[in-house]
Amino acid sequence: MLEYLAIIFTAVLANNIVFSQFLGICPFIGVSKDLQSAFGMGMAVAFVMGLATCATWILQHYILLPLDLTYIQTIVFILVIAILVQMLEIILKKTSPSLYAALGVYLPLITTNCAVLGVAIIVAQKNFGLLHSLVYALATAGGFALALALFAAIRTQLELADVPRAMRGVPVALIVAGILAMAFMGFAGIGQ
Repeated sequence: MLEYLAIIFTAVLANNIVFSQFLGICPFIGVSKDLQSAFGMGMAVAFVMGLATCATWILQHYILLPLDLTYIQTIVFILVIAILVQMLEIILKKTSPSLYAALGVYLPLITTNCAVLGVAIIVAQKNFGLLHSLVYALATAGGFALALALFAAIRTQLELADVPRAMRGVPVALIVAGILAMAFMGFAGIGQ
């Protein structure tokens, strides 16, 4: 049990995929304008990341490793992720048109979200078991969602703040993202 708690703490805070590993920055900047979109993207990434990690783990351990095909690992993982994102896009379009519209172009970009591919590759490199892999993927997705929600809340407050004209929009957002990254690195003990 402690092992799983350590994985969760590490993935969400100490080694946050956005603030410590700097993966998934495009949707982080693009979808974090309001909490509803941030929450929707967080859930979409969690769904894709969880399923993709399970699928790629199975492919890695039952096909790629036994057949000595690990050299095509990245291509196979990208194909699995692309299929899952297409499936998610179809489901969201039918069940939640407002969320589908709010996520816009960022939904198909989950296919190229390096955070999803990064988790699949990290799990393969660390040789986690299936349950460890799933916990790591969902915790990482939770960390991604936390980063999106924090940034969306801060950006909402920045809209009300008196920010110098030259710093409005993306410049101040990037500065705040950098400050958040430094804060999250404190969980990992950086600077000890």
